[in-house]
This record gives sequence, C-alpha cells and structure tokens, in this order.
Amino acid sequence: MTKIVIRTDDAAAFFSRAKAASRKADRGEAFDGTVTLSFEDPQRMFTVLSGARRRLMVEVMHEPKTINELSHRLRRNRSAITKDVGLLERAGLLVSQRQPNPGHGIQKVVRSVARRIEMVATLR
Repeated sequence: MTKIVIRTDDAAAFFSRAKAASRKADRGEAFDGTVTLSFEDPQRMFTVLSGARRRLMVEVMHEPKTINELSHRLRRNRSAITKDVGLLERAGLLVSQRQPNPGHGIQKVVRSVARRIEMVATLR
C-alpha cells in the first residue's frame, strides 16, 4: 500500500466511495494503492490520532523501529508506546512483528502500513 487517507466524512460519502470502488472492480480496473479511513466526527479523529500518536506514526513511516527505540526517541514510557501501537494497529495504520532480540528475548518491531498518510478534516 502506498498511501492512506484519513478523513472526516458522513455515511453517505463512505457508501458513495464504496459504490465507485465496486464499479471499478467490476470493470476489472486496478486500484491505486490508496486506502481511506473515515471518521464521522473530527473530534474523534483527533482523539484517536493525538499529537503523540501522530509523532509515533512519523517515526516508523520510513524505517521500522522497536518499542524500545520508539520509547527513547519520543521520550515516552514504554507501556504508553505499546498501548498506542496496539490502538494504531487496530485502526490499520501500523503493524508490528515480534522478532528475536539476541541475549534479551523477544522485541516488537513496528512499521507503518503506508509510505504516505494524509489527514483531511472537514468541519460542518
């Protein structure tokens, strides 16, 4: 996936985009690698994508990092980073993978699902 668009939108716009995508699939046309994540309420979008979580996403967009690396770079508690990674994984924005950490057990490596993320909030 190359790009994620996070936006505020109502249900009608969501279904309109879904219908257009279905028509495109029916015609056998290729998709451009963009995924859209919609929130109905701008406040909810910015609650989920708080400043701290956006900084975390920026840290892993170009290079995967471990939870420990993120904790040090962002100067945040390791448990807070772990909690935010879990929330962003459930939202489909990040993925993590456990891997061996020689001499120290297992470590979790976090990466972004896209090279580019756009946020669009429309107040109505």
